Amino acid sequence: MDNARKIAVDVLNEVFYNKAYSSIVLGNMLNSSSLEQKDKGLVTEIVYGTIKYKYTIDKILKGFLKNNFDKTDRFLLNVLRITIYQIRYLDKVPEFAAVNEAVNLVKKYVSLGASKVANGVLRNYLRNKEEEVYWKEGNIFEELAFKYSFPQWMVKLFNEQYGIEVCEKILSGLNQRPDITVRVNSTKGDYEEVFSKLEEHGYQIEEGYVCPEAIKIIRGRNIEENPLFKDGYITVQDESAMLVAPTMDVGENNTILDLCSAPGGKTTHIGELMNNTGKVLAFDIYEHKLRLIEENTERLGLSNISLSILDATKYEESLSEKADSVLIDVPCSGLGIIRKKPEIKYNKNAKELQEIVKIQRKIMTNAAKYVKEQGVILYSTCTLNKEENEENIKWFISKNPEFTVEKVYFGKSDNIIYHEEGFATILPNSYMDGFFIAKIRRNK
Repeated sequence: MDNARKIAVDVLNEVFYNKAYSSIVLGNMLNSSSLEQKDKGLVTEIVYGTIKYKYTIDKILKGFLKNNFDKTDRFLLNVLRITIYQIRYLDKVPEFAAVNEAVNLVKKYVSLGASKVANGVLRNYLRNKEEEVYWKEGNIFEELAFKYSFPQWMVKLFNEQYGIEVCEKILSGLNQRPDITVRVNSTKGDYEEVFSKLEEHGYQIEEGYVCPEAIKIIRGRNIEENPLFKDGYITVQDESAMLVAPTMDVGENNTILDLCSAPGGKTTHIGELMNNTGKVLAFDIYEHKLRLIEENTERLGLSNISLSILDATKYEESLSEKADSVLIDVPCSGLGIIRKKPEIKYNKNAKELQEIVKIQRKIMTNAAKYVKEQGVILYSTCTLNKEENEENIKWFISKNPEFTVEKVYFGKSDNIIYHEEGFATILPNSYMDGFFIAKIRRNK
């Protein structure tokens, strides 16, 4: 158990202090460890839970460490974080056992003196946790920030843009444990056939929440080890992202551009919907990301996708009026996928949100030159920041009056906001990421 918690602390050190991606560093450390599967599950739970609730945990620890918080040894601080997480949010480990594990871990890897600090802080927390108040009475932003563990600037942003009721719904949704969903590859098998085969392989599954191609995995071993995945019958994709390609009105033998294609889920979905005909010209700025798309394309058995390096912010004359449809799933702040990448809470700031809008608008401007008359630009993001979503669409239409927004509809759902202008915002829940989709038609 000591080794499991040591790995959790090492992962958090990389995430919090070196801005590493949690999924990558956690995967690498677990793969190189000798932990049993059960202990790997505990490490994963502790890592993601501690990142998710870091704001709240740090607020608590600052109350006990006072002015020494920023001077506290990083290893000690991360041990305190994971232990507060276990005590506050998990019921798998008895409280005093968690404290003893923490004290021994700090004694082994830091010092005897540091272990005494750990013991004092944690036992003090146990004595006082029922009487805690960590926000000023009447300050709704401080209260929501502590309750849902989000930085206050983000709480204020969602409140300003959506109002307090939807703001709280967003915060709650972004803390949901994400489901694993897979998309059935229609070029290899039909939905019912794949559904039945997954059940035969011992998976507990359900139909998707919104998308007709989606299957939700409730329980079962690693889906990527399943023969259906290896043979290209399914691919892992969030249901929000599955809505994009069908909204583009793609047809057989079309020419489609995907300007920001990595990691390739939407690219391959387009290829499937075109029944492996026509051309899907997929671009990304990084070669290593294109290689990942190529692997998925081969696994899915798609031959209508070609990959090239392109900086979507720079105009490429050879693509002028080349496409029947253009997908621009633009780089964004990612505020809609915090349930999968909780470190986004702490790696973003309000200034960065402003900078990324400039990049998005350059990509939109170029896409307008690539699409044919009567063609579609599909604009999507995995953020909930209206500056990157609605405001960008309004800006684009004001600059390009030959384009109009067409209404999108994905069925009645309490987590989808259909705007009167025609675009849609998907609020996060356990089924879906936060997302934004706008369909723009070139009329002349």
